[in-house]
Amino acid sequence: MTRRFSTIVLLVSALLATGFAHAEQISAESLAKIPNIQSVSISADGEHLAAIIALPGSDNSETALATWELDNMGQDPEITPSGDKMKFIAASALKAGRMLVLGRQEWTGRLGGCGEGKMSGATRTFVTKAYLTDAEHEEFEEAFAQNVRRIGISENTERCLELSGEANLVSNLPLDPHRVIIQQLNGLTLQGNYYLYDLRDGSTELLVSSNAGSSPSLFHPRTGEVLARSDLESVDGEYVQRILLRNDEGEFEVHDKLTTKLSERHSVTIEGIDEESGKFYVLTDQFSNQVQARMYDPAKRDYDPEPLVAHDKYSISGLVFGNRRSNFNQLLGFRIAGPRMQTVYVDPTMRSIQDGLEQAFPDQHVSINGYTDEMTTVLFSTSSNRHPPTYHLLRDRKQVETIGSQRPWIEPEDIGEQRWVTYEARDGMEIPAILDLPAGWEEGDEPLPTIIHPHGGPWARDSMGWDASGWVPFLTSRGYAVLRPQYRGSAGLGRELWMAGDREWGKKMQDDKDDGAAWLVEQGIADEGRIAIFGYSYGGFAAVAATVRPDGPYNCAIAGAPVSDLGRLGVTWSDNRLQRILQGQTVTGMDPMRNTDKADIPILLYVGDRDVRTPSWHAENFYNAVKEHVPARFELVPDMPHSMPWYPRHQTQTLGLIEEFLSSGHCGMDTRA
Repeated sequence: MTRRFSTIVLLVSALLATGFAHAEQISAESLAKIPNIQSVSISADGEHLAAIIALPGSDNSETALATWELDNMGQDPEITPSGDKMKFIAASALKAGRMLVLGRQEWTGRLGGCGEGKMSGATRTFVTKAYLTDAEHEEFEEAFAQNVRRIGISENTERCLELSGEANLVSNLPLDPHRVIIQQLNGLTLQGNYYLYDLRDGSTELLVSSNAGSSPSLFHPRTGEVLARSDLESVDGEYVQRILLRNDEGEFEVHDKLTTKLSERHSVTIEGIDEESGKFYVLTDQFSNQVQARMYDPAKRDYDPEPLVAHDKYSISGLVFGNRRSNFNQLLGFRIAGPRMQTVYVDPTMRSIQDGLEQAFPDQHVSINGYTDEMTTVLFSTSSNRHPPTYHLLRDRKQVETIGSQRPWIEPEDIGEQRWVTYEARDGMEIPAILDLPAGWEEGDEPLPTIIHPHGGPWARDSMGWDASGWVPFLTSRGYAVLRPQYRGSAGLGRELWMAGDREWGKKMQDDKDDGAAWLVEQGIADEGRIAIFGYSYGGFAAVAATVRPDGPYNCAIAGAPVSDLGRLGVTWSDNRLQRILQGQTVTGMDPMRNTDKADIPILLYVGDRDVRTPSWHAENFYNAVKEHVPARFELVPDMPHSMPWYPRHQTQTLGLIEEFLSSGHCGMDTRA
């Protein structure tokens, strides 16, 4: 069956089955195209704006770097296309006429333990590099890499440095006209050194050295002086995270109130310093299930009695400090990690600007992304679940100039309603979720074919708004309801929910997805006979787990880049040592590869052949083990990595696979049983 014909079948059957006329289907191609514009930023000196754009004339198939003079946006930008191999994926306007741009390219070879991939033999992967260029794009050079390589390092170490990158930006130091803080790897010791880096000539001044167990956690926003550092130590077999603060004599002292055991997984993040009182701004969940913002007094070695900012249901995910001379280091607002990430401004000027923009764009989320001194120009974006992000400039607090939209070809009326919901799991735990419905469906209409769509991670979460992956609008525009459960093990929605997922892979974590499907049936939203599960990465694990769990609610499963073998997973999935220490002990539960004989629903598995996060053997081994028991399909996607952004052909191919499988006779999602 051709894709076009299967699309027609799916559309007609959905109309017959649901009894409502939903909007036009959003094509895979329209979601696969490179956005017109993304990664937009204003330089710290207010002179330039940088972005990644779709290369003109490429039919949105290639990226390019674009820079504008902020005071002359009417003129065409300077544009440099991606190379044949290295593709631009992100950009940032710095200052002193310098731009930072990230590029990524395919690479195949021996990694030898450098980064994620095979210890021996060749690995097909991608490498990412940062480059510096000027506003005219006259020359591109590897960012901050001067004076890193040293005589005497081995050939393997040299290759590792070249592949993994040697330096990264740590702080933009907005008030310094030409210096930033960077971290560089020492070619001899492979330890991280932190430097003041001069963007004009590449000269450096050492601030501090670090190692695997100790690293700076706060630099003074004016001077770059290290104010706090974090040390990871093993004490009696228990890892302890100690926060040390610089005293008046310049020495670092341990503060017990800021020290935590990693096994208890409390969050303690030093966000900034109040220059008047000398107190530190700290984000922590030491006092509540949710992260609060608190003030810590280093002289008293204690927190203030009451939180600075707290929310009874959601965590405080960040604080907003002024970064221009007129408001530098002043607390302007805070971010709430609610159903969607929301910034609440306490500064009267910022609050007035935010309120005015929200009135001008009443049906969308407004996010202030940058501004010049005295707020003469403000960069902001607007978006919603029905509107991909659009970027604008507010001039003199009264005139709005639209720079461009990521995907102006998307019609908002083709996308339906989005809700934040909660339901009770079988053991009584409350599970939050995001429910997306097809356009035109109303309460009382016939129940819908439904996709349970768990996020990856699993230490992650979903937020309301535009789905950058494209999966949700693709499915809802085809008449499916989509539920994204924030199952136990999800991070950012309270410590209790997060830790409840420990050692529950395929067990209680999986119950939460099944219970979400049952709740939708009870609400009259989901058709009990037409429910599928689709997930990617950890979500792919959930799909393979559903395939072998008895008495599940699903007709079929779709597993993108899945983990299938917990026994072999170990602690190899992340190059972040702290995450491996923390999460490694929690990754146990029901192992799908040990239960393949119980497979009882059809499954589609797909993965990229350059995926080193969840290598293809996870999907292929599971496919080989279940294909004699249930209808199964395995697709290895050429040159696709684990994480987006993908090439347009990757998105087009995988969305086509999903659509074809759901509308096939295997899933039975088109018509009633």
